[in-house]
Amino acid sequence: MTTTATSVRPIDPDKLNQLLHQAVVDMGAAMQSTLIIIGDRLGLYRAMADCAPVSAAELARRTGTDERYVREWLNANAAGKYIEYAPATDMYRMTPEQSFALAQDDTAVHLPGFYHMLASCMKDEEKLTDTFRTGKGFGWHEHEKGLFEGCERFFRPSYLANLTSNWIPALEGVEAKLKAGARVADIGCGHGASTLLMAKTYPNSEFYGFDYHDASIEQATKKAATAGCSDRVHFDVAPAKAFPGKDYDFVACFDCLHDMGDPAGAAAHVRQSLASNGTWMIVEPAAGDDIASNLNPVGRIYYSASTVCCVPASRSQEVGLGLGAQAGEKRIRQVVTEGGFTHFRRATETPFNMVFEARP
Repeated sequence: MTTTATSVRPIDPDKLNQLLHQAVVDMGAAMQSTLIIIGDRLGLYRAMADCAPVSAAELARRTGTDERYVREWLNANAAGKYIEYAPATDMYRMTPEQSFALAQDDTAVHLPGFYHMLASCMKDEEKLTDTFRTGKGFGWHEHEKGLFEGCERFFRPSYLANLTSNWIPALEGVEAKLKAGARVADIGCGHGASTLLMAKTYPNSEFYGFDYHDASIEQATKKAATAGCSDRVHFDVAPAKAFPGKDYDFVACFDCLHDMGDPAGAAAHVRQSLASNGTWMIVEPAAGDDIASNLNPVGRIYYSASTVCCVPASRSQEVGLGLGAQAGEKRIRQVVTEGGFTHFRRATETPFNMVFEARP
C-alpha cells in the first residue's frame, strides 16, 4: 500500500543542521564503540592507566600489539576525548579522570562493560529484528555470551559506590540485621557481584543468590570460591517465582524486576519467602512516571536497552508483562502491592537508579 503526501512541509535549515550535528556525534560514538572493546581486551587503556605520556610505538611494545593499528586507535580515542594528544611531542596520555573511567576495574565508574553489552546486542540484531515482526520474546539466556560479562562489569561499579554505603543504610533497620547476622536472598543475581559485595561487607550474614540462567550461576559459584566465602554464600538456579527458602530477613532485586514476565507473581513469591519483619529492596533504573520526563540522555540509554534486552526478556516468559526499563515508580508500586506488600516507599536514589523498600 502506498500513500501520497497531500502537502510537503518546508525544511528548516537550522533544525536540519542541528539534527545532522547530533547524527555526526552519534556516528562517531557508535564507530568508536568497537575500539573501546578492542582497547579493553588488549589492555591498551590499562597500559596508560598511570597517566604518563606514551608514544604509539611504546604502547604497542607494552601490549604486544602492532604499532600502526595502535596509532590509529590512539587517534580515534583522542578525537573522542577519551585520551589526550600532545602535537609538540607526538605523545598520548590519559587524564586521571579518563584513567578512572576506562583503565581501572574497581572504580565507581567503569565504562568498558557497557560496550561489551552493546556488542552482544549488535551481534543479536537479526534475531531481535525478528521479534518486532513476530511479537515473540527473546530470553536473556538467548543473547550472545558477551552480554552477561558486560552486564556484571557495567553494574558492579554502581554497587561498589552505593550498595553498602547508601542503599542498604537507607532501609529501615536492615543494616543492623545484616551486621548482626541475617538470612539474605539476592534474586536475579547474575554473576553474583551484588551478592558477594554484601557478603564481604556483612560477614555475619548468610547469602543465597538465585538466577534462572545456569551459566551465570556457574560463574557466580566460581567467584564465591575464589573469594573464599562459599561456606556462607550459596548460588542456585531458580526463577524469581519459585526460588527456594523461607524466613529471609532481607531479599534484594537489582535491576531485574522489570525484566520478569510476571513481576507481580515474583513479588507474591518474595512476600511468601520473607520473615514476618523482613524487607525487600528493589533497585530499578531511574525513570519518571510519564514518557516525556524520560526523554533525556539517561532515558535514551534505558529505552534503547529496554527495547533489545528487557522487554524481549519479559515477553519470553509466562504472562510477558513487558514493564520495560523505564516503568517508573507508579508502575513498580502497582506490581509490588499486587504481590501482597502493604508498605512501599522510595528509600533513596542516584541519577541512574531508584531504590525502593517494601515490607509486608
